[in-house]
Parts: sequence; C-alpha cells; structure tokens
Amino acid sequence: MNLQNLPNVDADLFETPTTGRVFSAPPSEHPARILLLYGSLRERSFSRLAVEEAARLLEAMGAETRIFNPRGLPLADAEDASHPKVQELRELVQWSEGMVWCSPERHGAMTGIMKTQIDWIPLSLGAVRPTQGKTLAVMQVCGGSQSFNAVNQLRVLGRWMRMLTIPNQSSVPKAFMEFDDNDRMKPSAYYDRIVDVMEELVKFTLLVRDRSDYLTDRYSERRESAEQLSKRVNQRSI
Repeated sequence: MNLQNLPNVDADLFETPTTGRVFSAPPSEHPARILLLYGSLRERSFSRLAVEEAARLLEAMGAETRIFNPRGLPLADAEDASHPKVQELRELVQWSEGMVWCSPERHGAMTGIMKTQIDWIPLSLGAVRPTQGKTLAVMQVCGGSQSFNAVNQLRVLGRWMRMLTIPNQSSVPKAFMEFDDNDRMKPSAYYDRIVDVMEELVKFTLLVRDRSDYLTDRYSERRESAEQLSKRVNQRSI
C-alpha cells in the first residue's frame, strides 16, 4: 500500500477493502426481519393493504415481518420521545434488518403521516445509527394515474437515513381498482411488480445484514473517538 502521494491520509487508519473482508462474516440463520410502514389512517387504506400484501409475500419467502400502525403517533417533537408510540416505532426499527415504506401520493408528495414516522426515527442514538446499513424497499399507491413522486422522495430519505435502498420499486395507479371486496390485491402487472420488489428486498437483506457494520465503516469516523462522534451527531443546536 503506497500512500506517498496521499499526505493527508492517516496510514494507520487507511484500509483497502477486500473480498475476504466483505464476506468474512458467517451467515445468520434466523429469518430476515422486515419492518413495514404505511402512510394513511383511512379505514380502507390502500397503502396499508399494499403493505399487507407485501408482508404476505415476505413471509412466504421466509422472512419475519412486523407492520407498524401509525395511528396515535404524535407529530415529530410534539411529544417527548418517551411517548409509547414513538418507543414502539423505535424498538421495531432496531429489531429490523430491512424495511418497506409505502405511501399514498397526496398533492404530489408523500403524506404527512409517512413523513412523521420517518421523522421519529433518529439518525443517531448515542454514537449508533439505528438505520445505517439496513435495506429499504419503497412503494406508493396513487389515486389516479401512475406517478413516482412519493417513491422518489422516499429514496432521498432512505439515503439520508444511510439505508441501502434497493433498485426496484412499486407504484400502483388507481389503487382503488386494484383490490377486491376482501381487500386482497387482484392479479395484475402491478401485483407482479410487488412480488419482484419483495424478492429483491429479501435477497439484498440476506446479502447485507451480516456485513453492514463493515460496509458502513468509514475512514473519517475511524479518526474520531466514540465520544467525539457522539458529541458531533447529537448536537443540541440542530
């Protein structure tokens, strides 16, 4: 390793990634743990119905799922983080190895309910980032023609939360026409896409979960002590 042309690099902390390091961790034996969030409180919420279909598919693929009900979750910072619904959400986030976010599109954007859930997920707890290195699949349901505004916004948030957002995604237009009287999704190309997305999510979760610590290890953060990192990511002025 020649660092002569890199005078700003600390040689003691500089690492060369290798295949051996990436795949050195033994594979976990437990089912992939997936948390699913939806963005509507309507009695017949199509984002919830889509998430329920996704959960059935994930379980058929061998994953373990949890669906968070956002009813009763306060607006971000309207209550203390000790609020029971906030604690429930944060515990599920820590439990999970991957997530599915599904929002309706309202006024060309994700719903406030969807954003509130994400806002309550902390970027850091002490020096630990609870979402970092976890996988994410994004979906949306539309009242009219197909759109991708919500999933595009969810992708930005996933990156901001330092999650690995999978390439595939789902957008269901005229969602009210895609579910039957038993609240099950009808056969269609849109249903097939959800199958594709869940399959890809499970694959990426199994690939990443045992090596997420190594994949997200950073040179800049190795230069900081845990105390310095905690101080920086928990600045009270932010």
